[in-house]
Amino acid sequence: MENLEKIASQIRRDIVRMVHGVQSGHPGGSLGCTDFLTALYFKIMQHNTSFEMDGKGEDLFFLSNGHISPLLYSCLARSGYFPVSELATFRKLNSRLQGHPTTHEHLPGVRMSSGSLGQGLSVAIGAALAKKMNNDNRIVYSLHGDGELDEGQNWEAILFAAHKKVDNLIATIDCNGQQIDGSTNNVMNLGNLRAKFESFDWIVTEMEGNEIKKVIEGLENAKSLLGQGKPVVILMKTAMGKGVDFMEGTHEWHGIAPNDEQLKKALEQLPETLGDY
Repeated sequence: MENLEKIASQIRRDIVRMVHGVQSGHPGGSLGCTDFLTALYFKIMQHNTSFEMDGKGEDLFFLSNGHISPLLYSCLARSGYFPVSELATFRKLNSRLQGHPTTHEHLPGVRMSSGSLGQGLSVAIGAALAKKMNNDNRIVYSLHGDGELDEGQNWEAILFAAHKKVDNLIATIDCNGQQIDGSTNNVMNLGNLRAKFESFDWIVTEMEGNEIKKVIEGLENAKSLLGQGKPVVILMKTAMGKGVDFMEGTHEWHGIAPNDEQLKKALEQLPETLGDY
């Protein structure tokens, strides 16, 4: 557990440095979901860094809320998909590390382009159905923002997954209560998400998303619920900007970069554990 916490701290350093380096990007949601993706990539998923797009025989992950790409890129690099030094090219011209992940850049570990919100669940469901057709018993994971659920395509996909009994899928909703223009309650109140998913015939579980031990427990619990003829969703409680005190819990850090002084303050709160790129 201590090792995973060290990895998470380094990934958070990567995130704020990447966004600061080009004065562009989305640090808030990236920091909030760091513990989740650290647990997924470094503990839970069975995945192969010698990347093959079809992913046969391995667990797959789809990032639907693609604006938190700094987090995904850091996890992929620190896992060994591509050199950590490439993180320094984030959002620069001709970089494979674009602001939103894209497949035409052929970056190892990226299986879908995810700039337009609301599409990732549909792709994840398709991948999960393909695994069933191929008698591949590995799991498909996906991550979505709570504000992203404003997009209607999600609810079509949620209905479809239950109808098709896609029970090899674990979708996680980052319930940080914030989106680009304010709180989710003010922009578009999502109401009772548990009741909504249950009414669509999904298995619903909840977990704390900013403690790695609880994330691992929550993911293992979700895995135990698969294979029952229903898709599984985790409602994950996080704080946007987690790990940097002046960024925590506010939509204001959804999509702005820290200045030099703010970067210094942020890095003082995030121990360097694996070496900066």
